[in-house]
Amino acid sequence: MIGFGDRLRAVVDAHGRLCLGIDPHAELLRQWGLGDDAAGARALALRALEAARGRVGIVKPQAAFFERFGAAGYAVLEEVISTARAAGFLVIADVKRGDIGSTAAAYGQAWLAPGSPLEADAMTAVAYQGLGSLDPVIELAAAHGKGVFVLTATSNPEGRGLQQSVSGSGRSVAGQLARDVAVRNAGASGWGGLGVVIGATEPITASGIDPVLLQHTAVLGPGFGHQGTRLGTLHEVYGVAAASVIPTVTRSVLSAGPDGLEAALDAHRAELERASA
Repeated sequence: MIGFGDRLRAVVDAHGRLCLGIDPHAELLRQWGLGDDAAGARALALRALEAARGRVGIVKPQAAFFERFGAAGYAVLEEVISTARAAGFLVIADVKRGDIGSTAAAYGQAWLAPGSPLEADAMTAVAYQGLGSLDPVIELAAAHGKGVFVLTATSNPEGRGLQQSVSGSGRSVAGQLARDVAVRNAGASGWGGLGVVIGATEPITASGIDPVLLQHTAVLGPGFGHQGTRLGTLHEVYGVAAASVIPTVTRSVLSAGPDGLEAALDAHRAELERASA
């Protein structure tokens, strides 16, 4: 069985590193002339997948924007995930789940177990109960070639006080989590099965994260585009870890409207290619 890190690398080699977030915000639905309901979310998401095909290989639907429509929203999310995977996209379910014991295991079964209605290729998870709290999710993921991206340093300014505070180890909370993930990935020839989520709105060293540790760890990077960070500043933000970053763009693409998605994605791809040269 091919591990998630190798699966992710194959997609990146074929389609580039850019990831498209699929977040049917109420304001975006309004801009598109769609209803703020499950049908509107479905129309936006499926149009985004159509535009992304051949341009990016990774998509990241944000569950919250589907969950807000209840059962109808979940039915749409199931369809979006299955449609994306059938089209060859690698799907990261942005669900930010985390707990302990059997509850953590159930989250993993919901989003990563083969045959689950919500089965994705990877999920985002919260480990502020300690990385070990995610062991049931990590073990299930490893058994099926799936990935887990651990929330480490987020792109919102409200998170910095906690994430940059110094833990008992003498490292920042974010720095310790990044190190714990890197230790789990040690020995991988490329990327390991665990990734980290590190926002792009400030240099990662500001959060006490050592970028050298992340050579075997994929970094999911939200905060580009709408939140103000340019893809051209990738190296300034992530330093030597820049080559491991999967930059995510969402509203800066979706706000172009149904007729402007392809051009917006092409512009972002070109900017990322220049930054990576």
